[in-house]
Amino acid sequence: MSNKQKWIETTLAKALERGKERKEFKSTSGFPLDRLATPEDVRGDYESTLGYPGQYPFTRGVQPTMYRGRLWTMRQYAGFATAEESNQRYKYLLSQGQTGLSIAFDLPTQIGYDSDDPVATGEIGRVGVAIDSMKDMEILFDGIPMDKVSTSMTINAPAVVLLAFYIAAAEKQGVSPDKLNGTTQNDILKEYAARGTYIFPPAPSMRLVTNLFGYCSVNTPKWNTISISGYHMREAGCTAAQEIAFTLADGIAYVEAALSAGMDVDAFAGRLAFFFASHNNLLEEVAKFRAARRLWAKIMKERFHAKNERSMMLRFHTQTAGCTLTAQQPDNNIVRVAVQSLAAVMGGTQSLHTNSKDEALALPTEESVRIALRTQQIIGYESGVADSIDPLAGSYYVESLTDTLQAKAEEYIARIDDLGGATKAVETGFIQREITESAYEYQKTVETKEQIVVGQNEFIVEKVPVGKLLKIDPATAEYQIKKLTDVRRNRNQELVQEKLAALRAAAETDANLMPYILDCARLYATEGEICNELRAVFGEYRATEVL
Repeated sequence: MSNKQKWIETTLAKALERGKERKEFKSTSGFPLDRLATPEDVRGDYESTLGYPGQYPFTRGVQPTMYRGRLWTMRQYAGFATAEESNQRYKYLLSQGQTGLSIAFDLPTQIGYDSDDPVATGEIGRVGVAIDSMKDMEILFDGIPMDKVSTSMTINAPAVVLLAFYIAAAEKQGVSPDKLNGTTQNDILKEYAARGTYIFPPAPSMRLVTNLFGYCSVNTPKWNTISISGYHMREAGCTAAQEIAFTLADGIAYVEAALSAGMDVDAFAGRLAFFFASHNNLLEEVAKFRAARRLWAKIMKERFHAKNERSMMLRFHTQTAGCTLTAQQPDNNIVRVAVQSLAAVMGGTQSLHTNSKDEALALPTEESVRIALRTQQIIGYESGVADSIDPLAGSYYVESLTDTLQAKAEEYIARIDDLGGATKAVETGFIQREITESAYEYQKTVETKEQIVVGQNEFIVEKVPVGKLLKIDPATAEYQIKKLTDVRRNRNQELVQEKLAALRAAAETDANLMPYILDCARLYATEGEICNELRAVFGEYRATEVL
């Protein structure tokens, strides 16, 4: 009998006779949590499962010095209304100590429509900035040197188009593509699974993803060509274990697509990046990040036979969990975001966005954005957690949780492999059903108060007036459409049509479409015009019904 078992049968048993524990404790992924972890609960030896920072299997971090070298990139996701207004917000954030930009695009931009398209009515500038052409991108970065900032763009179906606008705008600043540093999200599989801002069917969409890989590997070597995103699947309701599994399964699909397109794994894998959510269960989230890092290293080494260690590194951006924010008592969200930020940092994130307290109600105000940014700065400069690399390593609880989450994720990936991979798993609705079921189970725990949400289902106070919220001026749409009309009036229409026709012809072949899209972008062809040429060839995707 082990010492732990002796403790269970003696000391613990006596305590439980005197009084029961508060509840049955489970992880957010549904498995029971042991009340006490000991060395016998940790699998493997130190060298093979932990190792050292900057070395395989990267459990302890992808950089040898981590935050002792430099802090994570503080990248606040922002964008609203027009390029002019968003430009002012970016300059404000940079002046307050933000170290990277993250662009939020409005819904029409995300699904490839111009602001004057009837489909865009009522949505222009509402959930992000409206970008119709390279002209808007020039305005967005007016006075911001594009070779001096790292820029993340949350754009997926039309990622090739928005990156083309970005490259062309940088050229107007005198900045060559090889000097650009940043990330395009460019993750279409999670759009089909959870988010819904897709345009084209899976096959041509995957072609566009790998076209961007191929172009950037030669022309923009500092650019992260994809941010494989578990965040939106977690927002839709999946568990921590599912977030690891579905994200890495998508990563496997993108690697396989690039290999099928004739690329060498070590030529592109080092520029793959990932994007995770950070939720309230601090220690489970820390373990999630560590498990994901170790599992991806194993996949790249053993499955894809990568030789370059950089190809095995899971580098990731984190955003605190929007779905945990409550409209009730919104000041409580400041505390939630602080806990979630701490989990991301102690889990070894490379960059971090902290949500603002009022985002359950509206786009954030300047004041609430500043508090969110200050949360990161206090953790980085005052808390001391950035002074040590992987400070929770060796915790029996964290290590056993890391092992369990990795094992659960591997089980899911095996099931997805049996279905034919992530693309097939999405097409058959498997991933969507899993997410929906997890969301339903969680909601039941909230409604029965098995899961307490402070201020929402317990510790409720009389409704108090909400402070000032950011509102988008209704005149934004009219102004944006006028700008777009001016762009069309002042460009070389004949040359634009010639380049659009060349793009459509290229789409009928196996050519890499990035150079053709860039030719259109430089002449101020609009996003809608470019996407419509591709729609004419590729068609549009209709979602699988999931019950």
